[in-house]
Amino acid sequence: MIDELHVRDVALIRDATIEPSAGLTVLTGETGAGKTALLSSIKLLVGERSDAGMVREGAASLEVEGRLFIRGDDEDGTVVRRRVGADGRGRVELNGHMASVRELAERVGATVDLCGQHEHQRLLSVATHAEMLDTWAGAPAVEALEAYRDALAAVEEAATELERVREMGRATSERLDEAAFVLRRIDEVDPHEGELEELEAQLPRVEHGEALMSAALGARGRLADDDGACDTLGDAIRALRDASRFDERLGGWAATLEGALLDVEDIASELRGYADEVDFDPEELDRVQARLAALEGLRRTYGPRMEDVLRRRDEAREVIAAASDGGELERRAAEELERREAALAAAADALDVVRHDAAPRLAAAVSEQMAFLEMGSAELEVSIERAPRAEWTRRGPSRVELLYRPGAGLSARPLRKIASGGEVSRVMLAVKVVLGEADACETLVFDEVDAGVGGATAVALASVLARLAKTHQVIVVTHLAQVAVAAERHYLVEKRTGEGNVPETTLTLIGGEDRVAEVARMLSGDTGSASRDLAREMLAGRANS
Repeated sequence: MIDELHVRDVALIRDATIEPSAGLTVLTGETGAGKTALLSSIKLLVGERSDAGMVREGAASLEVEGRLFIRGDDEDGTVVRRRVGADGRGRVELNGHMASVRELAERVGATVDLCGQHEHQRLLSVATHAEMLDTWAGAPAVEALEAYRDALAAVEEAATELERVREMGRATSERLDEAAFVLRRIDEVDPHEGELEELEAQLPRVEHGEALMSAALGARGRLADDDGACDTLGDAIRALRDASRFDERLGGWAATLEGALLDVEDIASELRGYADEVDFDPEELDRVQARLAALEGLRRTYGPRMEDVLRRRDEAREVIAAASDGGELERRAAEELERREAALAAAADALDVVRHDAAPRLAAAVSEQMAFLEMGSAELEVSIERAPRAEWTRRGPSRVELLYRPGAGLSARPLRKIASGGEVSRVMLAVKVVLGEADACETLVFDEVDAGVGGATAVALASVLARLAKTHQVIVVTHLAQVAVAAERHYLVEKRTGEGNVPETTLTLIGGEDRVAEVARMLSGDTGSASRDLAREMLAGRANS
């Protein structure tokens, strides 16, 4: 939910602040007053793309700052600050920390739905209809769609493998000769996984075996030989023990040295064992160096990593096997693809069952809302038709499309082909009301939802928006007085002459007689006494409802 929005230097807005209510907030004003600039600011707030052309003329940059309360937030909410320079460079901050536009969209974008002309186009795009149906269906559709997509990915992987095997089977004699040479060259060395790393760790010990043995024996001698560290420590311990009769502190130090002596004796023993293991063997050194050279040669030729060398050997073996196994590899790959295709068909059937179950319920729910919006007997239908296998996509195996029936007894046709602009606006609102109960969106921003609407339909539109505002934060740009009087907060958007005779847009929270005057203007274009009386009556009726 948007708690507060502060806008600076966006289009004609020099400096403005809006604090929408948790329910219904309306923005009204003359055409061209600058309502679009405020909507652009909300788009920036939720992570949509910026444009340097949005910066107010003469300003170095624009800034949009807002605080939102998102489910799961702490009591301070999420603070967003976004700057866009006149040079197009932008900066995003989330709770005082730098962030990317993508992070902003992921964090905030999903909680605010902007329903304007773009949303009209989305409603008319068949590509989005399956998503709308799945949103309505909820968890069963989400799970079925995920299973279908996993199965589709598995089929694509198997198809790729089959094509790879077939390509190997079509290997020319030249390619076979090359594979045989590569396999022979690598098998002559016969590298093993992890061998190179082991040899690289072993080489310093083999190269410097004599020095290592000498160091170990020398250190052991200084510890364990006559008059070595062990004898010296023993003498010190005995002296302290004898004197501890007169001062107990000496006994404590003696005990500590006894522990140290045990450690020294253990180390001396281990050094002797280490020296016995280490041996300077010129033949072993030659063997390790020769083996490393052979492995390095393979890595230079087929690397750069030993993993690449081992992979090249496996590929060469597969090429040779594919050419000599009489098509066995291809047969197994084809069987695997067939098995996965069967699993995909089952997943597709399961997804279609969920969608076929949800489709009439979604259509009925939207049609009910359309009736509230004075659309008569018009209905929405959801068509689901299985597509040919070659046309299956990540959206599913079937074509899902919203159909519009303008009246009883008339044929249902694609919404994009038959509905007028005003009808599309009302259908969109009906869909939003229905889907709003199922999605996680907290704030709905409507622009142009009242296009082509008037009379009794305007009253119905206001009623539907008011009901929607009981479960969502709703912000509406409207030209309808019936919608304006239903709002909890009413902002007036005006264009005035500012400093230097430069026009600027202002936003003012209005109430009392100022709101009466604005509603009167929306009703009849003037603020005469008759219009004001009607405006007061409408506002009073809303307050008493």
